Amino acid sequence: MSTDALITELGHAQALLVALAEDADPATFRSQYHPDLSPLGWHLGHCIYTECLWLHEKLRGDDSVTSPIADLYTPPRTPKPERGKRLPPQPALLAWATELQAFNLHYLRKLRPQWQQHTLLEDDYLIHFLIQHNSQHYETMLMILNQKALHEHGVPDTPHQPLQASVLQPELADIPAGHYRIGGQRPVACDNELPPQQADLGPFSISRTPVSNSEYLAFMEDGGYRRPELWDDEGWRWQQAHGITSPDHWRQENGGWYAVGMKGSYDLAEREPVSGLSHHEAQAFARWANARLPHEYQWEAACRIGLLEQTGRVWEWCSNPFHAYEGFTPFPYDEYSLPWLDGRHFSLRGGSLHTRPAIKRPSFRNFFLADKRHIFAGLRLVY
Repeated sequence: MSTDALITELGHAQALLVALAEDADPATFRSQYHPDLSPLGWHLGHCIYTECLWLHEKLRGDDSVTSPIADLYTPPRTPKPERGKRLPPQPALLAWATELQAFNLHYLRKLRPQWQQHTLLEDDYLIHFLIQHNSQHYETMLMILNQKALHEHGVPDTPHQPLQASVLQPELADIPAGHYRIGGQRPVACDNELPPQQADLGPFSISRTPVSNSEYLAFMEDGGYRRPELWDDEGWRWQQAHGITSPDHWRQENGGWYAVGMKGSYDLAEREPVSGLSHHEAQAFARWANARLPHEYQWEAACRIGLLEQTGRVWEWCSNPFHAYEGFTPFPYDEYSLPWLDGRHFSLRGGSLHTRPAIKRPSFRNFFLADKRHIFAGLRLVY
């Protein structure tokens, strides 16, 4: 993609953020609907701050925009519950955001020769980085709206077609033992996808499709949430402490299950991949199925040779902790990946229906703690 086309794509990513913030009422704009999520307006402000941090402060030493707002929009400096209170009025933040977005696009199109040679702009790296950063926050903003819908949901106005359980009968793809390429390539890849690796994998079989809603209901109806032998100790303690009995966005009425999303309640399609699961739940289902979650190298190898279907419908939990590849170097800043290489975060692959194309690639690695289930995540099985 040419530089001009990338700048245009950055403009699209900017516009999506503003559209979500513009459509929100003032309460939604600054409310926190989930302990792990900031207010909607904060994400817009953070994305503008990040653009200006890299394009102006890092690139040409001008911190006139970033310095006054750094405390609010640098995540470690302001706790999530305080962020909504500190946001400017919605109209002011929107006007500020759209003005700076337009200026940043103009700046990129009219770069002076002395800035064009900067390492961050080599092969348009920084533009790719900003597109992906905005895209990740766009999905997070949709998570916020989904949590808002769950928070405000009451009894549905209209009856729903109850979901029926189905027997788990996965169609498997057999992967022979071999050497498989893992990882991405600059300038698109994030630091945790680099450098590219060769993975030596033994033979395995992987389900062509993710686990479906109806297959997950079979696990529930077979006592999956009541059987401690299916859970590891940490997962069972978590499940018992929080009273978890179904995926995050599922609700029950008159004995039948339905779902709640950003536009209200809806029927659960039998064959649609299940989502709203934590790593704990995904592991328990895999044990129930006498299977395993895939290692992320298995997932990527199978994806690259075209054997996986419905990738990009839900994020798919992998069995392994998020880890550094051999030769990993933090870039462009330590905090993007380094703090999360703690053995407690687990990798996810694929992307959800709400994931932007800029980050839907076989090598992209998402990562969350094992108890997180607001992230549009499901699972696929390996045997």
